[in-house]
Amino acid sequence: MKAMAVEINSRLDWPKWIVVAVIVAGAVWGNLHYALSPLLYRAIALMVAAAGALAMAAQTSQGAAFVDLARAARTEIRKVVWPTRQEATQTTLVVVAVVLVASLVLWGLDTFLGWLASKLIG
Repeated sequence: MKAMAVEINSRLDWPKWIVVAVIVAGAVWGNLHYALSPLLYRAIALMVAAAGALAMAAQTSQGAAFVDLARAARTEIRKVVWPTRQEATQTTLVVVAVVLVASLVLWGLDTFLGWLASKLIG
């Protein structure tokens, strides 16, 4: 029964995507047509059009899958153990120290090889 519902929902997705495309095209056309209008009004109109297009896209099967993915990602990001300020500072200092040492080693190697090449060539 659920497979049949998914199939019917998938068949009705293309008109929804057409509506999304029409909303986006209308927003682009309106933004260009009303280019002399104040930017605030155009920005508000574009935000309303984007919200409408996203709401319609979320009604499709691909949109619903994306919403589920976003919810799952939000749940997973809450499980992350973030470093403390002290750990982040110490890690940053270690990275800076390693970069400085590596740059000095590479500078020294470049200087030595340049000196060696100049002695061999001429």
